[in-house]
Amino acid sequence: MSLEHFISIHDITTDEFKHLMDLGFRLKKETKQGIPHPILRGKVLGMIFTKSSTRTRISFETGMYQLGGYPIFLSSHDIQLGRGESIYDTANVMSRFVDGIMIRTYAHQDVLDLARFGSVPVINGLTDLLHPCQVMADLMTVYEHKGRLEGLKLAYIGDGNNMAHSLLYGCAKAGMDISVATPKGYEPDSEIVQNAKEDAKETGSKIVVTYDPVEAMTDADVVCTDTWVSMGQEAEKAERIKIFKDYQINSELFEKSKDDSIFIHCLPAYRGYEVTEDIIDGPRSVIFDEAENRLHAQKAVLAAVMGKI
Repeated sequence: MSLEHFISIHDITTDEFKHLMDLGFRLKKETKQGIPHPILRGKVLGMIFTKSSTRTRISFETGMYQLGGYPIFLSSHDIQLGRGESIYDTANVMSRFVDGIMIRTYAHQDVLDLARFGSVPVINGLTDLLHPCQVMADLMTVYEHKGRLEGLKLAYIGDGNNMAHSLLYGCAKAGMDISVATPKGYEPDSEIVQNAKEDAKETGSKIVVTYDPVEAMTDADVVCTDTWVSMGQEAEKAERIKIFKDYQINSELFEKSKDDSIFIHCLPAYRGYEVTEDIIDGPRSVIFDEAENRLHAQKAVLAAVMGKI
């Protein structure tokens, strides 16, 4: 299957979504069995980071090595893009040197422009609007623990940010119901909600956006949250803590979900803020399985867009 880019889960078909999931599971199984899969032998991935990262950098670098390729890490201090060179020039120059570009940045338009002006596949490693690679890993993890995706309910409690947006898209493609609960003024982008509802018509998933965390949490199979203060929002920290205090995942709220629900979080997490220690470090938390699956989900994306697998 040939994917030109991987920028948003909304952009791919349900068949392409299923293919990526299946490929991720296959590559994970082969990795655990010690079976090499040099799908990208001789290929180079240029990795642009204007936002710092732990999981994204390590998982993409490891993934490229395991696929037989070579990653090049480029921070904003390492390339001219950080000193005023245009996206147009950067895309054209990098396309002459590398076989694919992964970018983790602030402005979503930068990813779109790299794909528009360059001639190699572009992977969205994170923007302020979307975080699609994380959600592919999330849904792999849910499938491993639940044995299915279709018909499950995911509750997302907190900020209507890039994680909420990509979970709306991912659940819609997977046939999962999703309820997003945010404070007023922090709702997910209305266009993304509408796009997700359109995608959900094909799969039958139900999309709910509410201000009531109890409503969202009730009978959930999967519970998810994210930091209240994302990178670049540090000045708003004190205000955000006050606004989001009723949206904390604690034992009182968590018990509204199903007895066998699982807890996921993209990390980094701030214990005592968006989630209490007894939940994130409790027996139903699968955050480290989820973190590991960043590697396997992204290898599937790399193999699909750069190896045309």
